[in-house]
Amino acid sequence: MAPSVADVLPSASELKEKAEQKINRAYDESQHASYKYTHYLPVYDETTTFPPTEPFEFVDRGLLADKAKPHLLELNDPNVVVTKLTPRVGTEITGLQLSELTDEQKNELALLIAERGVVVFRGQNFKDIGVEKQKEFGQYFGRLHVHPVGAHVDGAIEFHNIYLGPDNLYRAQRRSEKLTTTGYHSDVSYEHQPPAITLLTLLAVPSTGGDTAWTSQVAAYERLSDPIKTLLEGLRAEHSGYPQAENARRDGKFVRREPVKSDHPIVRVHPVTGQKALFVNPGFTKKIIGLKTEESDAILQLLFKHISQSADVQVRVKWDDQTVSLWDNRVTAHTAISDYDVHNEEEGLRHGFRITTLGERPVGVNGLETVW
Repeated sequence: MAPSVADVLPSASELKEKAEQKINRAYDESQHASYKYTHYLPVYDETTTFPPTEPFEFVDRGLLADKAKPHLLELNDPNVVVTKLTPRVGTEITGLQLSELTDEQKNELALLIAERGVVVFRGQNFKDIGVEKQKEFGQYFGRLHVHPVGAHVDGAIEFHNIYLGPDNLYRAQRRSEKLTTTGYHSDVSYEHQPPAITLLTLLAVPSTGGDTAWTSQVAAYERLSDPIKTLLEGLRAEHSGYPQAENARRDGKFVRREPVKSDHPIVRVHPVTGQKALFVNPGFTKKIIGLKTEESDAILQLLFKHISQSADVQVRVKWDDQTVSLWDNRVTAHTAISDYDVHNEEEGLRHGFRITTLGERPVGVNGLETVW
């Protein structure tokens, strides 16, 4: 039966809410007249606010997977090619469309991402399947995170916008006083239940540059000496969203959810693989709980340097506009590499969107849990 007019038309309250909503464009419309993905360009909803994220039950899809991953890796299809990008982190897959995966394949993919840190899919149609199907794909793996301060896609506030072009240099200006544009982090790790899987697809890429690098936090942990491992396994570190929110307000940006802090285990245990991984990052980790300031600073700087400089446990991925990367924030840290000239038309624009799923409350060695 055809839907009634009442089912199709928005209600009076929905129309009022839409009318009161303030959406600011974060791009110059005149520079994108011929751009195919204008509906994905960055905007800021400066009206909608969210309460603090309440605790919720999370079940990792990797727990449902066949450990051999036969539906993903043993298809006997010559068009499907699976390649390890480095020995410790990163796998590349060609010949499979994310948009066509079965639930069994998605479960096995969740396990593969946990084991390999990041999985890169080439030749994808994902950017062209529409917002609702993109959102549905992300929701299969968990509750979608709404970034508290970032730009997003119009009509999809869960899609965190990744944009750096001559008409919006905000992402570059934040690091203009640094020697490097790189900054390793795990996405919004200050959340009480921080992210599990993140998906990123780029809609426009520079002709060269704009890569992303990932560090295996599992391999980084394994490289530590046994006495240091033992020390860290009994400690928590504070991850804070306050500096991010304060910087956003200073820069005139809207904060849609008030910041939080979480004290996470420095070494967390993955709920599916059981692997131990470092869970600190230069982006959001501020101090080690229970240590003197000088002690905390010295240990964190050691770990940050280890995470950022250990190229032998890292992978660097070059993008094209048909690439989708998915990674597990619980076992990796990553950084964008903004090494291209956004003012040079030949090098181009870097634009995409990120879908991030929230995971479990972190648990460390001997049951050490996150507190806040």
